[in-house]
Amino acid sequence: MAHPDPGFKGTKVLLEEDEIPTKWYNIIPDLPSPPPPPLHPKTLQPITGEDLAPLFPLGLIQQEVSTERYIDIPDEVREVFKLWRPTPLVRARRLEKALGTPARIYYKYEGTSPAGSHKPNTAVPQAYFNKVEGVKKLTTETGAGQWGSALAFATCLLDMECQVWQVRASYDAKPYRKTIMQTWGATLHPSPSPLTASGRAILEKDPTSPGSLGMAISEAVEVAAADPNARYALGSVLNHVLLHQTIIGEEALLQLAKIGEKPDVVVACTGGGSNFGGLTFPILREKMAGKMNPVIRAVEPAACPSLTKGKYCYDYGDTAGLTPLVKMHTLGHNFVPDPIHAGGLRYHGMAPLVSHIYELGLIEAISIPQKECFDAAIAFARTEGIVPAPEPTHALAAAVREALLCKETGESKCILTALCGHGHFDMASYEKYLSGEMQDLEYPEEKVAAALKDLPVVE
Repeated sequence: MAHPDPGFKGTKVLLEEDEIPTKWYNIIPDLPSPPPPPLHPKTLQPITGEDLAPLFPLGLIQQEVSTERYIDIPDEVREVFKLWRPTPLVRARRLEKALGTPARIYYKYEGTSPAGSHKPNTAVPQAYFNKVEGVKKLTTETGAGQWGSALAFATCLLDMECQVWQVRASYDAKPYRKTIMQTWGATLHPSPSPLTASGRAILEKDPTSPGSLGMAISEAVEVAAADPNARYALGSVLNHVLLHQTIIGEEALLQLAKIGEKPDVVVACTGGGSNFGGLTFPILREKMAGKMNPVIRAVEPAACPSLTKGKYCYDYGDTAGLTPLVKMHTLGHNFVPDPIHAGGLRYHGMAPLVSHIYELGLIEAISIPQKECFDAAIAFARTEGIVPAPEPTHALAAAVREALLCKETGESKCILTALCGHGHFDMASYEKYLSGEMQDLEYPEEKVAAALKDLPVVE
């Protein structure tokens, strides 16, 4: 049953700076059961805060294992957020008209941040909590470059060093991502690189490796663990990262309430899970409390479908096996995804929290091939004006599917999605699509089967 149209006549729903949320939402206390604990990669025992200390500051470790429902956002972090937050909630009226749908489509636009995506929502607090504990340098990985750009921006503001390993396929395809990271003072390396033991081992086996997020994580973790002045920062997957991103959903709920809307369907793209969790976890809280009842749908690439085709089991978060073992939907830590244009979704696993919630049956998941995603991207750009990053085109494609279904049924559903970034650095991808050269990459069944054979044995 669709919610009736409350009659909102505008285009954007805006909040004032003093309405920026003051707390992050931790969904774990509200779940029917807690997620399985991460395990130490050597002992296979539940990981402790002491185990994580070489990689993360105490403040983030406490957030990672917290059972508190709400965690205060430091005033210093909220001051930085004022550079771009609150972000707008926009009614996609021109897209609706072009589709001829009675559906009401809203998108929460995170491309207004200095880095052009949702990633600074966690980059800034991660840099802050490291800075207050005396950390001088952060290391990280990045795929498409959104996360690396965000951390470079955050460390620049907080006068810290930043070292980034970017997946080789994206490093070559998106040279201006490198330039923007360097503009903010970061040092960049293509991954796999000869600078680390894990990188050298990969290059010995395959000197032309396109890289993967799992490989880049291994390199960044290796460097951070060996340097007492450095710590590691992760742009997705972990609980504290998804926690920081809930500012998206909290703002969206305030904006929807201002115009009397309640979503019937919520769709968001998933790679590691931070954008998806950020938008949907606060909405899922309201659903579990009986205040609304939307369908919540994760959308992933058909060529890297961890949720819909992966195995739910313990696996490493990186290729070299340096990280804790986490229970997640995985295609195998040795799986190297094809170089799809949505580089930020090329990860072998899914956030353990998103995986757990999927296993509980609280969300749905689908996968969509990239040409259909770019069909939706072009339709969106030619109506709403914004050129989307390749990653959220998956959510746009799912929103278009739902809107066209409403056209068939006559239902006027409220569809909410997250446009988590703009595509201004992704013109090579659009050029491939517009020239007719873009190909749909099939699900690589044999490669996944081979990678799953190497899963760690956990008794």
